[in-house]
Amino acid sequence: MTDTPARVRELSLYRRYFDLVAAGAKTVEVRVRYPHLADLAPGDTIRFRVKGTDETCDVRVDRVTAYPDFESLLDGEGSAHVNPTATRSQQLADIRAIYPPEKEALGALAIGIERVADQ
Repeated sequence: MTDTPARVRELSLYRRYFDLVAAGAKTVEVRVRYPHLADLAPGDTIRFRVKGTDETCDVRVDRVTAYPDFESLLDGEGSAHVNPTATRSQQLADIRAIYPPEKEALGALAIGIERVADQ
């Protein structure tokens, strides 16, 4: 077993999701299983940045779970953890508006996150 040092990843978020993360209400981030996220691991830090700004929020990755698609992810994680302000059907529509079918075909990642207290 090798110990991989925790890393800091920077990812963009739309304002409405950023605010939920910053408030600690969003505890699961949804992403496509892109190759550049393949080595994301518990203990890593994600620095979310509001698209088009310098505003950031750090979270610690608790776990990373792969799913075949977004429907399976919402069923497995519980939609309230992904976005407590929207229904499951609205979340599915919103996620698919961001990620078209060819991206969803790569698979989905549920990234368990915990807000890191401001330093």
